[in-house]
Amino acid sequence: MLEKLHTLQAEAETAILETNDITALRDLKVKYLGKKGELTSILRGMGGLPAEERPQMGKVANEVRGVIESLLIDRETALEEAELEERLQLEKLDVTLPGISQEIGTAHPLNSMIEKIEDIFIGMGFGVAEGPEVETDQYNFEALNLPKEHPARDMQDSFYINPEMLLRTHTSSVQIRTLEAKKGEAPVRIICPGKVYRRDDDDATHSHQFTQIEGLVVDQNVSMSELNGVLFAFAQKMFGAGIEMRLRPSFFPFTEPSVEVDIYHPEKGWIEILGAGMVHPDVLARVGYDPEVYTGFAFGVGVERIAILKYDIDDIRQLYTNDLRFLDQFKSV
Repeated sequence: MLEKLHTLQAEAETAILETNDITALRDLKVKYLGKKGELTSILRGMGGLPAEERPQMGKVANEVRGVIESLLIDRETALEEAELEERLQLEKLDVTLPGISQEIGTAHPLNSMIEKIEDIFIGMGFGVAEGPEVETDQYNFEALNLPKEHPARDMQDSFYINPEMLLRTHTSSVQIRTLEAKKGEAPVRIICPGKVYRRDDDDATHSHQFTQIEGLVVDQNVSMSELNGVLFAFAQKMFGAGIEMRLRPSFFPFTEPSVEVDIYHPEKGWIEILGAGMVHPDVLARVGYDPEVYTGFAFGVGVERIAILKYDIDDIRQLYTNDLRFLDQFKSV
């Protein structure tokens, strides 16, 4: 039996030291020291030994167990350390290497332009009003002095949903809604930004949908000269203090007199940037303002047109393509 114990120890030592896998090492522990292991099997034979030999045999058996347990612990520790070192080498990170750059987004040039225009007019005391993009014929046309069959409706070929509902062709409808809600109270000083829609062929300078910011001032003693001053201040803040601006007579059903506003471009000459005029007395009367007491002016700015001039864009469609090569140019705007 003593020989069996020494043979078992030698065999276990060899097997443990040659094992390079923690799972296999744990299987060896069960094999040699488990309840049904080889050491237990040898110890069961101690019952057949003479009584005087049993203490000595028990002592040797405990020494063998201790040696095997120690070998198992040392080998497991060594294997765990080797596994950790291997993982550290695989996951090694050089903190001195440059980081991976992250693309940082920015506001779309149209949104930037809307915010810039809003900031300019807010700085002149205007508030911001909004309204629905799906509008009634009443608010989009009739309340603006454009009754049915009016020939000027052809100027704004529209997307109708049904005979009385359409996609708004301008944000003037927001002006009417605001005046109606004010119930004849003054002053009114607002801008109305938003999308508008017209049946148009898309090309380098036209789009079936575009962004408009309209302005409205209604109060006592509002004059054409005040309109001129507000628009010139806007042009200076948008294009620089040296900008030249002129007003040309025009026609809009909801303003009288009406004007087109041009600025001078060194390379392109005079360029139209917006339409404006004094609010027609009939429009004021329809929403509860006495035209004998109150006057007002209105104007409409095409945001895309301003962006094209400001950023020297040659095709309006570029503003809607989401081409990152184009949009990246405006990160510093």
